[in-house]
Amino acid sequence: MALRLFNDKALLKVREALDIAEDITGNYYKFSSRQWGKYSFDVKTLSSLKTDEISDYAFAILNKIPRYVDKLEQKTKKRDFYFICLQDHHILEALARDKELSLPPLLIYIFTHELVHIIRFCNYLQRFDVSEREKNAEERIVHAITFDILQDVPLIKLDYVLDSYKEFGI
Repeated sequence: MALRLFNDKALLKVREALDIAEDITGNYYKFSSRQWGKYSFDVKTLSSLKTDEISDYAFAILNKIPRYVDKLEQKTKKRDFYFICLQDHHILEALARDKELSLPPLLIYIFTHELVHIIRFCNYLQRFDVSEREKNAEERIVHAITFDILQDVPLIKLDYVLDSYKEFGI
């Protein structure tokens, strides 16, 4: 069975949700708009994912690749680059399963969660390659931070998303 992909309308919402999540997360960490520049990442949707980037269960996964920087002013020539790999099929399944869910707030929740990971990795608060036990501990930390960031954000249906996914691992 073919996996469901985001349509053009959903892809527009992906971009909007990322902008909102960056703004909300940046406010939480007290970033200026320029500070996002040190966090190298991009978003991929299912249509551009490689087989090993497709998850059996997650809404999104992070993929990291080394990136070589050729700017002379850079102290290091190598910086990690992250891809937020959205799993369209799981997101669309969740929306079909629960008619109260809405795509924009669900995407904002997903992006905020992944941006927290990226910030933690880039600031050496957590290593990317760790054991399963350490990954689970990190997921709990990021889950809690994500909720702290989003709990008072006044977006329609975001409170429903937070209530629906408040239990870690669901």
